[in-house]
Amino acid sequence: MIMNDTTAKPEIPDQLSINPRSRYYNEEVLKHDIGVSINGKERNDVEEYCISEGWIKVASAKALDRRGQPLLIKTKGTVEVFYR
Repeated sequence: MIMNDTTAKPEIPDQLSINPRSRYYNEEVLKHDIGVSINGKERNDVEEYCISEGWIKVASAKALDRRGQPLLIKTKGTVEVFYR
């Protein structure tokens, strides 16, 4: 018995953000469970990533910007993105 996946997943973009204000926000991709790893370690707190430039952005614990949004800390390395 062959089971077909009826929900086709969109291609993972090079850059993606979970913030709806960002131009890299993509609701169709975010409907699915996405995993991000940097330098071989999987991260669950990624706000934004870019595969080609090799960075992720993670929200700081307490610091806020002038609009009241958490400050994002950029970490560089080898970024891998996948569907779970």
